[in-house]
Amino acid sequence: MGRYVIRRLLQMIPVFIGATFLIFLMVYALGDPVTGLFGDRAPDAATAARLRAEFNLDKPVWLQYLLYMGNIFTGDFGTAFNGRPVTELLAQAIPISFRLMLVAIVFEIVLGIVLGVVTGLRRGRAADTSVLMATLVVIAIPTFVLGTTLQFFLGVELGWVNPAVSPAAPFDELIVPGIILALVSLAYVTRLTRTSIVENARADYVRTAVAKGLPRRRVTTRHLLRNSLIPVVTYLGADIGTLMAGAIVTERIFNIQGVGYQLYEGILRQNSPTVVGFVVVLVLIFLVANLLVDLLYAVLDPRIRYA
Repeated sequence: MGRYVIRRLLQMIPVFIGATFLIFLMVYALGDPVTGLFGDRAPDAATAARLRAEFNLDKPVWLQYLLYMGNIFTGDFGTAFNGRPVTELLAQAIPISFRLMLVAIVFEIVLGIVLGVVTGLRRGRAADTSVLMATLVVIAIPTFVLGTTLQFFLGVELGWVNPAVSPAAPFDELIVPGIILALVSLAYVTRLTRTSIVENARADYVRTAVAKGLPRRRVTTRHLLRNSLIPVVTYLGADIGTLMAGAIVTERIFNIQGVGYQLYEGILRQNSPTVVGFVVVLVLIFLVANLLVDLLYAVLDPRIRYA
């Protein structure tokens, strides 16, 4: 196991370099950040030259990337065009998005897996058909429609929740946004769990366990569910990074100043230090989440061993 972890960590280095370099190129291709900083008013030549020199924009792209990554390894993510250090924006936004992600992922795991197991064991019955239809409806309706509808009825009409989340974003205010963020992924987790349960229910080891006279609950939880969770865990591992980065619509609806909000503002204003800094952290989150998922495979399936 130790050698496998070291090997995976070494494999993550070129992936990290390649991903961050591509991101750097794409952000650079968005346009001239200095021009975007001034909006419709064109800066004078001297000011534009000074800003380009300050942010290394007058150098080739590959040299900009090397200088930027060299600063990152010292903990310096640069300075946003509004004068605030990017590390300060990261320290403010990441805990908020992390709390939002936790609410969403718990909702996905608990409700998604339970619904998937129930429908998988009752394939073809009324409960199975109803849940499948409900998941299709959730997938088909855009997130901004679900978000604004729930925000209006629960926040404005009924007054049960605040229509907008406060800057501190405590857990109790993130429950409704977290549910909205999780709904589409919840539908996929439910369908994936159901499919895996249906396939594994016909496996030889399940028939053997039933033939031995084991209780149905033990067969389901100890044998069937454990092996059926491998594809679900794979999806959830990738979804952690997606929930952290892909909450732009949800965060805009509820005025949550997390990672999605900062990325949106950075792209809108062509604030390349902010965009690149946040995306670099998200790449690290994706890589670590996938490593943890791979290690969790051995826990779920004893046949998997890492050398």
